[in-house]
Amino acid sequence: MKISTLLLAAVVAAPVVVASPARYHTPKALPVEKQAPRSTDDDIILHAWSWAFDTIAANMGDIAKAGYTYVQTSPANQCYVGEGGGMALFSEPGDSVTGKWYYYYQPTDWKIGNYMLGSRDQFKAMCDSAMKYGVKVLVDVLPNHTAFDTTAVAPAFNQAVGGHDKLYHSNGLEPVRDYNDRLQCTLWASGGLPDVNTENPDFQYYYLQYVNDLINLGARGFRYDTAKHIGLDTDPVDATAERNNFWDVATGVEPVKGLSLLMPDQLYIYGEVLQDRNVPEEGYAKYMDLTASAYGHVLREALEAGNYNAADLKSWHHTQNPDRLVTWVESHDTYCNAHESAGIPDDVIRQGWVFLVARDGGTPLFFSRPAGSTRENYWGNNRVGARGNDEFKHPEVVAANHFRAAMAGEKEQVTTANEGAVVEVARGTKGAALINLSGKTQKVKMETPLPDGEYTDGVHSTTFKVKKGILTGTLAPIASYILM
Repeated sequence: MKISTLLLAAVVAAPVVVASPARYHTPKALPVEKQAPRSTDDDIILHAWSWAFDTIAANMGDIAKAGYTYVQTSPANQCYVGEGGGMALFSEPGDSVTGKWYYYYQPTDWKIGNYMLGSRDQFKAMCDSAMKYGVKVLVDVLPNHTAFDTTAVAPAFNQAVGGHDKLYHSNGLEPVRDYNDRLQCTLWASGGLPDVNTENPDFQYYYLQYVNDLINLGARGFRYDTAKHIGLDTDPVDATAERNNFWDVATGVEPVKGLSLLMPDQLYIYGEVLQDRNVPEEGYAKYMDLTASAYGHVLREALEAGNYNAADLKSWHHTQNPDRLVTWVESHDTYCNAHESAGIPDDVIRQGWVFLVARDGGTPLFFSRPAGSTRENYWGNNRVGARGNDEFKHPEVVAANHFRAAMAGEKEQVTTANEGAVVEVARGTKGAALINLSGKTQKVKMETPLPDGEYTDGVHSTTFKVKKGILTGTLAPIASYILM
């Protein structure tokens, strides 16, 4: 998570890190036998961004019906109460409703419940609803920092970690100036947010009680915010610490003060390890899955061009194998901060999703945009707690989600036609997703591994024919079709 660029500008000169083309080489992946095992297989995550716990619970039936196996919540911790507790996603001066979405990324205590998303009881009710529908709850957790206002930190929390002076790293209030310097990246203030001494065993014990409480209430996984800003054993060690062992404690490798992570073999954990220079991805991958931020960037390049060939979409642009990656078309950061992806129309994002979820690899995450949002008004109805727009259950999205489940274990074959305007993702000989990335109607005659016959897409009722390995038919502009 990166705080809004407007807030960053007021607090620290460090810019939002935006990926550069030089970052997207294709390094050699680690051998599978050397990678930590995954917790999921062909799962799909709905990022219910800024939805209240009650809102998620009320929509759990639709979430399950749409084919999502996980729902990811925004942070559940107690947080800084900004702008008088206003509930706007993002308010401008003079707005009648104040508030900013990122206040829940400013912890004041590691206890469940905050004014933005709901109470501990409401979190429990959401988890109960998820269990009823066979959906698992992922919680966004952020042990790396506290609120900007350090006086807002709960007295009980200060006391539990040995006093306020032991809460932060030695230079934890010093803003990072070079994000590629691992000492600054892991021990200084990222985005200006005070950097917690995550190696303090008293903090680890306190934090682990919070995580275990989430698990006891029904959470079955975690997204670790700013994960690359918490050091590995190969990183510099703070003057107040003996070693960097946070990840060993947080993922259940070792206990702290006699306390261990509950049911680590049943949790799915991934980290926001945004790709950049000098990031030890192999080290983080020993503990968790990682975010494929570079792939999202090149996928959006192809979408904006309306052409598969506009970017290298064959490579996953990561050191890790695709089964260790969380993939997305866009994330809440690319949408909210510099609005890198917010200008791309919903239907174009949707085609990117169909392509991504149809592929054999990665754990795809669907970001739920705000209700009422347009390409001129990114915040839409502008309320924290409200459900996002209907795109998460659009018929094309739902069809693609169910296609992924049906094609589990089938190898992919990606084929293009019409100079890259149309792409087919076939899975073995069982089925294929066809996507028209362009804004024009496309008639196709392309190779396919599908057996001979007629195939009718369930969303658009469009028929395609396959004869002797050649698929023919017509695709509407910016539309997708599932053939099985």
